[in-house]
Amino acid sequence: MTVPVSRTYDEVTVGERLPPLEIPVTRTLIVATALASRDYQDVHHDPELARERGSGDVFMNILTSNGLVDRYVMGWAGPAASVQAIRVRLGAPNHPGDTMVLTGTVTARSGGTGGRDEAGARGRVEIAVRGTNGVGTHVSGTVTVLLPRKAGAR
Repeated sequence: MTVPVSRTYDEVTVGERLPPLEIPVTRTLIVATALASRDYQDVHHDPELARERGSGDVFMNILTSNGLVDRYVMGWAGPAASVQAIRVRLGAPNHPGDTMVLTGTVTARSGGTGGRDEAGARGRVEIAVRGTNGVGTHVSGTVTVLLPRKAGAR
């Protein structure tokens, strides 16, 4: 078994780009994640009612988009990281058949003295994230994570 590697605060630089992640948007993904998040709005599972309300088809809910952004950043940061905040806005809807491509860029490194948290062992990193599909930007926002520092780093 391979243990996932965690990024450290000391190796991350402002301007660093996260590798893109392509997510196929299927009807099953949209419906299952809406139901799993207890979002029973018909526009997320009933194509006919979604069309009556002006949409081309069912579309992804914000809780799913938020969860996919979290998955994307944590996949890059690794299991020793922790998310402090996720702030997102939705734009173009994700419909079945779309592919959402998530991209991100490190925009800041900050935190108390030397970028350390209260325990002194972690630094705060801010990442701008964007998820686009064939229509435009589906989700955009900022994710703040705490990353471990290298042993002995100051």
